[in-house]
Amino acid sequence: MVDFLAQARELFPYTQTLRRDFHRHPELGFREVRTGGIVVQELQALGLEATKGIAKTGVVALLEGAYPGPTVLLRFDMDALPIHEETGAEYASQTPGVMHACGHDGHTAIGLTVARLLHAHRDRLRGTVKFIFQPAEEGRCGEEMGGAQMMIRDGILENPKPDFALALHLWNEQPLGWINVAAGPIMAGAEMFTVRLRGKGGHGAAPHLTVDPIVAAAQIVSALQSIVSRNVAPLETAVVSVTAIHGGEAFNVIPQEVEMRGTIRTFAPDVRERVIQRFDEITQGVAHSLGCAAQIEVMRVTPATLNDAKVAERVQQVAARLFPDSELNTSPFVTMGSEDMGFILEQIPGCYFLIGSANRERNLIYGHHHPKFDFDEEALVRGAALMAAAAAEMLQ
Repeated sequence: MVDFLAQARELFPYTQTLRRDFHRHPELGFREVRTGGIVVQELQALGLEATKGIAKTGVVALLEGAYPGPTVLLRFDMDALPIHEETGAEYASQTPGVMHACGHDGHTAIGLTVARLLHAHRDRLRGTVKFIFQPAEEGRCGEEMGGAQMMIRDGILENPKPDFALALHLWNEQPLGWINVAAGPIMAGAEMFTVRLRGKGGHGAAPHLTVDPIVAAAQIVSALQSIVSRNVAPLETAVVSVTAIHGGEAFNVIPQEVEMRGTIRTFAPDVRERVIQRFDEITQGVAHSLGCAAQIEVMRVTPATLNDAKVAERVQQVAARLFPDSELNTSPFVTMGSEDMGFILEQIPGCYFLIGSANRERNLIYGHHHPKFDFDEEALVRGAALMAAAAAEMLQ
C-alpha cells in the first residue's frame, strides 16, 4: 500500500513554496490569470495535458491510469477575497485590498501536490483522475454564475463523466489533527435576495404627505424574523438575514425608494421552498399594508453541499488508516456557510471533507474571511495525503 502521508511530507517544501507564492499574489474570482498559469505550468511539467480558460480562468487536466476503471473528479478552488491583509507574515499579500483569507491558496497548492503524488503511481492506477482548478468559489464578481456553475456549463462533468467527486477545505475553526468526513449535509444552500420598496418621497417635516419606504423596510426586517421562529420546525434549520439597507441622502428628505439585500440559508428542499414562499408573502404583505410597492428578486447562489453516504464511508476508512492517531470526526459537521461544490455534488456522488488547520500556540486562530487569517502549514501535508489516498481508493 502506498504511504501517501510520507510522500506528501517529502513534497512539503514544494507545497509550501507554491502556497506562499499564491498567498503573496492573490487574485479575485475570474481574475486568477497568474494562478491559473502556474497551475497549467506545473501540470504540463508532469506531462499532463492541461486545458485552461474553462470558466474564464479555470484549469482542467486528466491523469490516465494504466488500467481501465472509473473517473474521479478532484476539485480545488483558487480565488482570493477583497480583504486587506493584517497577518504581518513574511509571505503576506503584495496586492492591496486582496488576500487569501479562506485557504484557497493552500487548496491550490494541495491540488498540484496531489497531481504529483498520483502521477508517481500512475502505472498502478485504474481509471482516470480529473483535476479541476476552479475560479470564483467566493462569489460571482458581477457574473451571472459562480465558478462551479460556469465550469459545469463549460463541460467539466463530461468527456469523461466523473463517477465520483472529492473536495476539501482547510478548516481554521478546528485544530491541526482534526478531520471531518461525514455523510449527509455539510454546508447550506444559499439564496441572495434584493427587495426594492417604492413609496412616495417628500419633506421629512411632513411625513403625512409621503409613503415612507424606510418605515416599510424597518417593519419588513422585523416581520421576516418570524419565518425561522414560526414557520420552520425547531429541529430543522434556516437563516434569513437582511444584511444591507440603502435609502435616502439627506436628513430632511424622505426618499422615494429603499433597497434591501440579504441572504437565505437552508438545507432541505421543502424548507427552502417554505422559507422563500413566506419571504415573498411577508415582504409583499407588509409593503402593501404601508402603501409601498415591493419588487423582489431571489437568486440561487448554491445548493446545499451533501455528501454521498457510500463515498463518505470509503473516505472515512482511508482517513482512519492514514491518520490512526488523529481526531477523526464522522458526525455531520454542519455549517450555514455555503460552498458551490454543491452544484457538482448535485450531479455526482462524492464527499467534501474538512482538515483542521488552526494552531493556538502559534496564534493561528483567526477564522475564515478575517484579515489575520492564516493556518498551520502542516495541514497542507495532511490534506494532500488524504486527498491522494482517497482518490486512489475511489479508483479501485
